Amino acid sequence: MRAALSGAGDSGARAPESRPWLGFGLGLRPEYFEQILASPPTVDWFEIISENFMVDGGKPLHYLDRIRARHPIAMHGVSLSIGGTDPLDRAYLKRLRELMHRIEPVWVSDHLCWTGVDGINSHDLLPLPYNEATIAHVVSRVQQVQDHLGRELLLENLSSYVEFRDSDMPEWEFVAGIARRSGCRILLDVNNIQVSARNHGFDPHDYLAGIPADRVWQIHLAGHSDYGTYCVDTHDHEVPESVWSLYESAIARFGAVSTMIERDDHFPPLPELLAELDLARAAFARATPAVAVAA
Repeated sequence: MRAALSGAGDSGARAPESRPWLGFGLGLRPEYFEQILASPPTVDWFEIISENFMVDGGKPLHYLDRIRARHPIAMHGVSLSIGGTDPLDRAYLKRLRELMHRIEPVWVSDHLCWTGVDGINSHDLLPLPYNEATIAHVVSRVQQVQDHLGRELLLENLSSYVEFRDSDMPEWEFVAGIARRSGCRILLDVNNIQVSARNHGFDPHDYLAGIPADRVWQIHLAGHSDYGTYCVDTHDHEVPESVWSLYESAIARFGAVSTMIERDDHFPPLPELLAELDLARAAFARATPAVAVAA
């Protein structure tokens, strides 16, 4: 575990010792299953897309069980629709809990968004209006999910391309309010902050400053597509320099936060992805010269 200073969330001080430290991980994708089993890579942990393994059997669970025997696993969902207005999907939550009990993940996360209405899944992660009414709505649903799972939930900030007229606070205040009032933790996607900052014209460092350190449990890194006047979160490029720089600022503020790289398209050979993970280790080291992390 790391040696760190404790302090209040808004002070900029690092989070307390209780935050787990996993190290540096990758998203577990089928393209790499065989390679991972044949020659275990230098990866501390893997994150799965929960829905890909919420099945009764077959190859996905076969591979997952074998990889789980060697590596810690985090579960990351895309269909919880925590901000939606449909009732929470109890059948979905039952399958999610069954998978959780099967693989005993280090934590379970999803996105701070809505994904559909009237039972129709849009298969997209849709933004919410940033106001008190939405906070109250989401907090109630988060607490229901946490009661059902019997553990804290992590929620990830989105990349966004539109803003709601009903929003009356910045996104970071909205995210912080939900985390504080619901008791959930934050999966901070640094790439999403950079993408949204470009699209909406805010300073990404203001976003970092508004997030309570004691709520941040995990960090995502990824690449995006830059079209000059706007960016799209595509997860099909290497992590760009702007995201590496913001990541160093995040680590300098929050301390040792378990970090992983997401890649969802244009998959490079595994050695290239591992080399990119080494860049994350190097950026982390530059940002935390005074923080000791034991293997």
